[in-house]
This record gives sequence, C-alpha cells and structure tokens, in this order.
Amino acid sequence: MNKESLMKKYNLKGNPKTGLTMATFGFFIGFAAVSLYGPVATNINKVMNMPALMLGFLVAAPNLTGSLLRIPFGAWVDKVGGKKPFLTLFALSIIGMAGLTSILYLYYPDQLTLKMYPLIFFFGLLSGSGIATFSVGVPQTSYWFPQNKQGFALGAYGGLGNTAPGIFGILLPFALVGLGLTGSYATWFLFLVIGTSIYTAFAQDAYYFQLIKKGVEKEEAKQVSKELGQELFPSGTVVQALKISAKVPGTWGLVALYFTSFGGFLALTTWFPTYWIQYHGLEVRQAGLLMALGFSILASFIRVYGGHISDKFGGERTAMVSFMIVLVGSVVLAFAKSFGISLLGEIIMGAGMGVANAAVFKLVPKYVPSAPGGASGWVGGLGAFGGFAVPPILGIFVDFYGQAGYAKGFIVYTVLAVISIFIAFILKTKYAKSVYPGISKN
Repeated sequence: MNKESLMKKYNLKGNPKTGLTMATFGFFIGFAAVSLYGPVATNINKVMNMPALMLGFLVAAPNLTGSLLRIPFGAWVDKVGGKKPFLTLFALSIIGMAGLTSILYLYYPDQLTLKMYPLIFFFGLLSGSGIATFSVGVPQTSYWFPQNKQGFALGAYGGLGNTAPGIFGILLPFALVGLGLTGSYATWFLFLVIGTSIYTAFAQDAYYFQLIKKGVEKEEAKQVSKELGQELFPSGTVVQALKISAKVPGTWGLVALYFTSFGGFLALTTWFPTYWIQYHGLEVRQAGLLMALGFSILASFIRVYGGHISDKFGGERTAMVSFMIVLVGSVVLAFAKSFGISLLGEIIMGAGMGVANAAVFKLVPKYVPSAPGGASGWVGGLGAFGGFAVPPILGIFVDFYGQAGYAKGFIVYTVLAVISIFIAFILKTKYAKSVYPGISKN
C-alpha cells in the first residue's frame, strides 16, 4: 500500500515539512516572554531601584522555569507526542504574562516598589514556561525526520525559532516609545494568545502518536509509521525516557556544552541591552537593536547553517571549533573599551554560540536514539539553566567592580568556553569511540 493510501486509511494528517514548520512556530511564540526582560529591565529598575544582583535575578526569572521545565516536558513528548506538552506550556506562560500585564496596569509606575519584587518575579517565572517549548519541539521534529536529515531539520528548527528574541528585541524598544511599558506587555500577551490559537489549529504530532491516539496497537502503529518514513520511535514512559537517557554518559557531556551555548545565549539576550546602556551609555532602542542584530538574530540564523556543518563534519568537531570562537569573543568583550571593539566581540560570540547550539543537538538523537525526548529534556533543561544562573553572576561583577564590571564579567564566558572545548574533545576522542564504536569518526 502506498503512502497516500495509508494516510487515507488511517486518517493521518501532516508531513515532515508542516511538522517542522509548526514546531518552529510554537518555539518562536513560546519565546515571547524572555524578550521582554532585557530591554525593559532599565525601565523597571528606574522605579524600583534594585541592586545589580536583584536585577540579574529578575531578568533571568523566565529562564529558570524555561530551563527546568524542559526536563519533564521534553520527556513527555516520548509518551504523548509534542502537541499536548506545547499547549500546556503555552497555558502557563499566558497566566504569567496576564499577571505581569495586570500588575503594570494597576501599579506602574507610581505604586511599583521593591515590595512587589517577589510577585513580579513569580509571574516572570510562569511567563518563562513558553521558553521550555524548545525541548518539546526537538523530539517532535526528530520524530518527523530520518537520521540523515536530523542536523538540518534541528538546525532549522532551533535557528529560526531562536530568532524570536532578536526580532522582539528590535520591535520592543519602539513599542515602548509608542505604547509605553504597560501597552507593550499587553501587546506581547495578545501575540502569545493568538499564536497559541494558531498552533492549536494547525500542529500535528508525528504519525506514530496519531495512530496511538486512534487506538492502533503499538506494533501496527510502528509498522505503518515506518512505511510512511518515520525512523525514530519512543521506548517507554516519561520516567523511562528520562532514565534511559540519564544512563547514557554522553547526555551529561551534552548538558555541559549546552549550558554554555544555549544557556549562555539566553543569558546574553537579557544582559546585552543592560550592558550597552550601562557600559556604553546608549539609549534603550539602540541597545535593543545591537542585541538583536549583532547577537541574537545572527546566532539564530547561523544556527541553521550550523546544522548543515554538523551533518558534514560531525557534531563534536563542530562544537570544538565553535567554542573556540566563543572564547575569542568573550576575551575581546572582557578587555574592550571602545564601542567598535565591543560590537566585534558581541558578533564573534553570537556566531560561535549559534553554531555550537546546532552542533550539540545534532548529537542528541545520535547518542540517544531510543529516547531522544528524554535526552532533549536533560540537555535542553539543565543546559538552558545557564540562562538563569549566569546573569546574577554578571551582576556580582558589577556590584564588585562598578561600571567596569559590565566588561570584566565576560571572563565568565571565557572559563565556560575552555571547559566546553575540553568536554567536546573528550566526546570526540574517547566517548564516541568507546561507547559507540560504530559511530562515524565525523
């Protein structure tokens, strides 16, 4: 029976192209909340007069839930497919953004004080739930595509979805001028609601999960899905997926690499606007544009090509080179005093992080083919925790060194890059050969 006949017989919907498109769209809209914190942090701080450490925690709040929720929700995909986890995270994010919008309407600016910091932080945590959609979209995309196209598909997914902070970073400063802080939050909240509705209407799970939901036996569902081109299949429950992937040593190496590449990326999308404003004296619109064009959008688009490079040269080798680039960029930023050199350092870091992100997730289905969702949860969740952990550390540098700390703090990335190069080297030379002797040297 040909594919078209099978699709009609079982009333299946979707294809790899639409699966990738909707997963990418879902990740894009889920990222809406994180873009609000960097450019508007200065506005909120002018009213609340926070110490740099508290400011660092506030701008990182969405990244805490956005990272930790990736672990269970990424693994949940192996049980139910991606659509239900996506919608659950959207619902949590909508509640958080609704709370933040309400606070701003009721209290900003005159009644917004440090006493309200815990409540703002709490709603920030909820609004960051949408960021966790990343680890849902990775296995959702992986289930749609064969192994030899994983690098391209995941690179396109992560790269295009990651453009959200950059695009929002460009738009938000202008929205702040035209709509005000409260109006801007309300606009982003409306965007999230509309985006969730579009995803609900058009997203489909991979064929295997559609068949299971229709009551088809697992073996039959697997056989039909294979005939339709699906190669990856879940191995068990959510807990089993996490256990299986946790037992693979390479999973933890990838967690460490992703802590630097994507966790570091998240941290800088919120920190760079503050850096440009406080260290170079730029105004908020200029700072937002520099973060978006010089870092976020660059890192996102180059990630797409990074997937192709990883397919060609291997994820481990690509990771080593890309972290060397991050190392160079961090050193430039740590010692730069002029605007031009600082911008160069930002661009170098953006390029390195973008390629590194693609390289890391090229390796997830390669090392853990029996539980890509579980591995995606660990790597995406604990790795992205860097987005929460790093900004407060950067804030400590500012509290200790004053204005010079905005530059000196990039030494943190120098250290992380060195560690990541070493780990990628171990994966390349020892782990892949000893645990997976059949894996290509690339």
